[in-house]
Formats: sequence, C-alpha cells, structure tokens
Amino acid sequence: MIPRPTRDWAPKLMNWAHRLVLTVSGGRLLDRPFGMPVVELHTVGRKSGLPRSCYLTTPVHDDQRLILVASKGGDDRDPDWYRNLMATPDAEITLDGNRIPIHARTADPQEKAELWPEVVRAYRGYAKYQERTSRDIPLVICDLRP
Repeated sequence: MIPRPTRDWAPKLMNWAHRLVLTVSGGRLLDRPFGMPVVELHTVGRKSGLPRSCYLTTPVHDDQRLILVASKGGDDRDPDWYRNLMATPDAEITLDGNRIPIHARTADPQEKAELWPEVVRAYRGYAKYQERTSRDIPLVICDLRP
C-alpha cells in the first residue's frame, strides 16, 4: 500500500506537470491523453472559498454536456475537486481555450449504469480504478450553460 501522503501529492504533482506541458506547448501536447479531451475544471474551494483548478479528461461528451470521472486513481476517498464541485455545482471548464460555465451533478444509479460502459470504452483504466476501491466511483454530469 502506498502511504497516504504520497497518494495525496502524486495527483497534485501530475496536475502541475500536465499544466506545465500544456502551457509550454501552447496546448498542443497532452491535450488528448488516451484519446480523451482534457478540460481544466475551475471550482471554488469548499473550505477556503478560494479559486481552484485542475486538469481532467472527459471520456464522454457532446455539445450539451460532458462527463467527469471522480476516480482519484482508485483511491478510497473522493477527489478534492469532486467535493468542491458538489459544494458549489456552478463552476467553469476550459475546453479548447474557451472558458464555459457548467452546472454539475452526480449521475444517479440509472445514469451511471448507462454511462459507465462508454466511460470504460474510452479508457479501460477506469474499470481498474473501480476494482481498487470499495467506493462507488462517481460520474459527474456537467451540463454546459449558455
């Protein structure tokens, strides 16, 4: 088992590195890992009230909504971005250089049952993450707002 401090810093370090590569490359490198578009999620810290952002992939998306997977690599805890988003569901994403307002909600069990096969088809690693944890990994439906 990887110690908890390492598990907590690894995603933050990966997010920092992803941000650096995207910035230095002008958004040309690592913009579609595993074929999934990258979005920058902009939330408000649920404890601090400060702006927060992180990079995530969206395995399922269309012009009305996008789906985020709160996997945290199969950790037994929900990711901070998910908890922030559930506390303040009106947020923004940056996709293809455009900042877009969203309203987020956790998929209900029926929606998750319909979406999960598409999510795993986009990236099989999500199925492995679910096997690593007893937590039901939430899918977040982000409705794009005009």
